[in-house]
Amino acid sequence: MGLFHWLVVRGLPLVPKGIVGRVAKRYVAGETLDRALETIRTLNAEGAMATLDLLGEEVREPARAVAATEEYERMLARIAETGVDSNVSIKLTSLGLEIDPDLCRSNVERILATARRHGNFVRIDMEDATTTDATLAIYRDLHRHGNVGVVFQAYMRRTLNDISHLPAVGANVRLCKGIYLEPRAVAFRAYETVRLNFLIALEKLFARGVYVGIATHDEHLVCGALGLIDRLKVPRERYEFQMLLGVEPELRKILIGQGHRLRVYVPYGADWYAYSTRRLRENPEVARNIVRSVLGLSK
Repeated sequence: MGLFHWLVVRGLPLVPKGIVGRVAKRYVAGETLDRALETIRTLNAEGAMATLDLLGEEVREPARAVAATEEYERMLARIAETGVDSNVSIKLTSLGLEIDPDLCRSNVERILATARRHGNFVRIDMEDATTTDATLAIYRDLHRHGNVGVVFQAYMRRTLNDISHLPAVGANVRLCKGIYLEPRAVAFRAYETVRLNFLIALEKLFARGVYVGIATHDEHLVCGALGLIDRLKVPRERYEFQMLLGVEPELRKILIGQGHRLRVYVPYGADWYAYSTRRLRENPEVARNIVRSVLGLSK
């Protein structure tokens, strides 16, 4: 982390929430499902697919977990009704994982059943290290349904071992660097080490025949991924690139223009602040936009 980025992250609690909100508009598709669907239509017109995410995690009340489940069911119905090209991403702590694992599993099964009725797919997002075992256990158990995938984070020391224990057939993985603050015993911290492990993990996933969502805005990793795809002769129907809404739109267009499948992560909802500040810690570009807003330099 550079000095500028470090200073911005340290000073984040002092930044007015309204300023963070102005910057967040680029990275969050509003607070309503209708606004999110409008964003997806625009992305589809550019040749990109989408994955739709309801913001919010670490729910402590069963009623909120059920409400999130119902919103995902509504989301899947609206995707089918409008015909947009999008699947959905879920966070298990928003569906009750930290309340009762059985409640969470029941909610995930409801969402998967709704997705199957609509011919759609559900991605289980990975959260911090305290939830990794439970997340992978639910994924492995529900994998038999065929319309569910999971996420691996390249900064986690366990990732290569976790890849070895994926289901033998039909696994679907999003590979990203990772964003949560973890202790050194759990996660690599050095930037170049995380990059190296990303490419090692990607090669291992390709070698195992896994469908991979290559989730990165780092052009070094994009280049490395393209090199692996070429060397291993990976067909285009076995991978896609994935990016966050509002980040690296030019690189997104370049990859689409070269004929690669690309999916954009489209979050929406009232809980935008925690998502936006977490992305700030990860992405210096977001940090620069915060400073420009504070100084009145934003367009």
